Amino acid sequence: MFSSPVQACLLGIVQGVTEFLPVSSTAHLLLSERWLGYQDPGGVFTVMIQLGSILAVVWLYRAKLVEVAAGLPGDPRSRRFVLTVLVAFLPAVVGGALFAGYVKRVLYGTLTVVAVAFIVGGIVMLAVERWRKSPTIHAADGLPMGHALFVGMWQVLALVPGVSRSGATMVGGMLAGVDRAAVTEFSFFLAMPTMSAAFAHDFLQARHHLAPGRATDIAIGFVAAFLASAAVVKPFLGYVRRSGFAPFAWYRILLGLALLAAIAAGRV
Repeated sequence: MFSSPVQACLLGIVQGVTEFLPVSSTAHLLLSERWLGYQDPGGVFTVMIQLGSILAVVWLYRAKLVEVAAGLPGDPRSRRFVLTVLVAFLPAVVGGALFAGYVKRVLYGTLTVVAVAFIVGGIVMLAVERWRKSPTIHAADGLPMGHALFVGMWQVLALVPGVSRSGATMVGGMLAGVDRAAVTEFSFFLAMPTMSAAFAHDFLQARHHLAPGRATDIAIGFVAAFLASAAVVKPFLGYVRRSGFAPFAWYRILLGLALLAAIAAGRV
């Protein structure tokens, strides 16, 4: 079996690669930790490496963030963009407050839920790709408030492991008539407050499990997650612009079926 630092690096890569793809980073981390036999008391390692992915997307979009921040005093478009992100973020706040405890206590340990979420999510993505209406919104900073709220309501579904936060927001955006690339980029901006809030909440709960002996693993996983996310985000956006989400949908369906088969055979 791999040593603990190697496991930490592999898990960081898994987190970084899957966080912004519509495949559920949470489910992939749960499965990868089981496969590697990695022990994460209190989930502190998982919490800390997520911060690497958050900082990666902030770094990649630093120019846009600076532009928006500088425009807040006098640019109505900048203020409106910030407001749309906040409006989309609100449903996650409410949903997390109401359901996050139950989801973590019950659903996180149920691999059948993860497998079904993989499959259903993949089917929904294929259906939306096939029958979506022609997009009328082509810029991430051009969503009307109602569309932003609709996308945010879809994001709440990502509380269920296997659903995928990015996948849910992208599906919601396409149903609302937002261009694939635009809703993908909007999903990246929405990830900043959503993941930051989730990190803060989970860190407060897991902070008692922080120990000096775990610092090396956390540092390795954090750096690996940052680099992997930084490497994936822009190529993924370009791929979606050219080819859509169907390959990710089929990946989800096949992985879900394989997981159900493994559960039925008693292998997990």
